[in-house]
Amino acid sequence: MTEAAIRVLYIDDDPGLRRLAERALVRRGYQVTLADGGQSGVAIAAAQPFDLVAVDHYMPVMDGLETLHQLRALPDPPPIVYVTGSEEGQIAVAALKAGAADYVVKTVGENFFDLLASSFNQVVAHARLMREKEAAEVQLRASNARLATLLKEVNHRVANSLQLVSTLVHLQANALADPAARAALQDTQRRIAAIGQVHRRLYTNDDVENVDMRDYLAALIEELADTWSTDDAPRQVTLSADPITLPTDRAVALGVIVNELVSNACKYAYATNTAGSVRVALKRLGARFELSVEDDGIGITPGAVPSGTGLGTRVVRAMAQSLQSTITYDPAHRGVRATLNAALR
Repeated sequence: MTEAAIRVLYIDDDPGLRRLAERALVRRGYQVTLADGGQSGVAIAAAQPFDLVAVDHYMPVMDGLETLHQLRALPDPPPIVYVTGSEEGQIAVAALKAGAADYVVKTVGENFFDLLASSFNQVVAHARLMREKEAAEVQLRASNARLATLLKEVNHRVANSLQLVSTLVHLQANALADPAARAALQDTQRRIAAIGQVHRRLYTNDDVENVDMRDYLAALIEELADTWSTDDAPRQVTLSADPITLPTDRAVALGVIVNELVSNACKYAYATNTAGSVRVALKRLGARFELSVEDDGIGITPGAVPSGTGLGTRVVRAMAQSLQSTITYDPAHRGVRATLNAALR
């Protein structure tokens, strides 16, 4: 298919040069419309579309620079090639600063029209490239918006599904007579809730790929404090956290680790019917972060049999491995101080 001819509006007050320009440009394949001055040129450009406009500098009533300004003020201005004399470098610079796409020095003979045609082709090609770039950016933004909406919906459904699973586990736990089995299912319910918190935050925030860990851990710790604190054995769980965001998978792993370590401290660090505190800290260390969970309880006796089933320890170890890290314990701490150091990404 033959490509459509480039539509050119040529503005010049010199009738002889206008006719010469028309013949030379039509010979080179352009579709040319002529205007005898700035006012008529702006009116024509406002009434019909052009691929570009050529504007001569010296014109009565409205010179080239004023014509350029008015053309640039149109709702969808075409690119403009400014035509100047050979000694008018400052005018050419002023035209470029005012928004001209290019300038051509006016000379005598066919060489001028060859230069003009070359400038036209470059300007039109650049304008087409910019339109394609803008269209691609618009399409990309629309695609990203659709993907963000889809991810929010996915996270919403995942959170709802996890809530349903948590409810079923809760009902099953209440139906059991064995205290150990009931406690195990309750621990499972809390693990599910820790994961569900991540997905709830993803579908309620603008960022659907990363989790604000300070907000997430604050909500998670509040739930854990409400779960483990009683009138006879109050548990004060506090958080100190730097502003850190983590990708979804790393946020889930860290949330599960905090759930296990805080739950273990609340259950086992302090004697029955005594108060106790648990402190959680999340610090940023350059491209890494450090999590610490500590208490002032009875500590860990070397070689002692675990108080529970040991499943929590295995869960913590597995989650730490998914973060390419390990949990370390400070033997000099009065109670238990567990620390994890891992990369942010």
